[in-house]
Amino acid sequence: MNATDLTLTQCLSQAHALGLARVDAQMLLLHSVGRPLHDRAWLLAHDHDSLTPAQQVTWQDALKRRQDGEPVAYITGRKDFFGLTLAVDARVLDPRPDTETLVEWALATLPEPHAPNTPSWRILDLGTGSGAVALALQHARPDAQVWAVDASEDALAVASANAQRLNLPVQFVHSHWMDAVAGPFELIVSNPPYVAEHDPHLAALTHEPLQALTSGVDGLDDIRQIIAQAPSRLAPGGWLLLEHGWDQAQAVQQLLREAGFGLVRSHQDLSGVDRCTGGCFESER
Repeated sequence: MNATDLTLTQCLSQAHALGLARVDAQMLLLHSVGRPLHDRAWLLAHDHDSLTPAQQVTWQDALKRRQDGEPVAYITGRKDFFGLTLAVDARVLDPRPDTETLVEWALATLPEPHAPNTPSWRILDLGTGSGAVALALQHARPDAQVWAVDASEDALAVASANAQRLNLPVQFVHSHWMDAVAGPFELIVSNPPYVAEHDPHLAALTHEPLQALTSGVDGLDDIRQIIAQAPSRLAPGGWLLLEHGWDQAQAVQQLLREAGFGLVRSHQDLSGVDRCTGGCFESER
């Protein structure tokens, strides 16, 4: 094949022959030709268009990186999450669609619109990474006060840049979980590390920051610390919502009940798996 004759259709056929998922190939191809990543209809309308030499170089590089296991979001530098387009790179985790379950549940605990002449909701996002959850909540509840913390200064740089570009007034704090924040908050949310340190699935995640993935022998060390800290940071009646692994719901429910949380329950992700667990802390202080 003459490289100068490489069309969009031929690119997708090439990706298919290499075993790439079609949606991945489409996003990489849109990235290579400088189109919005969600504009898949444009590919159909221009299927016989040829790539320029520069676009072909970008495309071949993207194919190789994806074959090597690098997430599409790192290759394109972008990821859509809950209606927002975020800048993403290897300093932060690639935001997963399943984490939108956490955002949807969080929003359900914060009635909209907020009652007039009452204090705005105070929300804390722990381990914010790219800022995905905090920014989605701030966008959906513009009158809320949203704080986002991370122990990684690199992650905070990514999140802060996303907030600035999206013009969302999230406040960022460098902190190991809640060590540097006092509260009180009506809502605390977190997508913390929850993979066991010897989990075989880690072999497929080598491009992502390990410290944002693993949490002790059973994957629950960070969740235990968050649950231990949360009661002193929550307003009476405040909620703590946690994302966790596919098989950890029962363990997280038990940890919440032991810490004095009520209304403990789990919510399922897009695949029908219990992905988030939370509870309400009613005790007065």
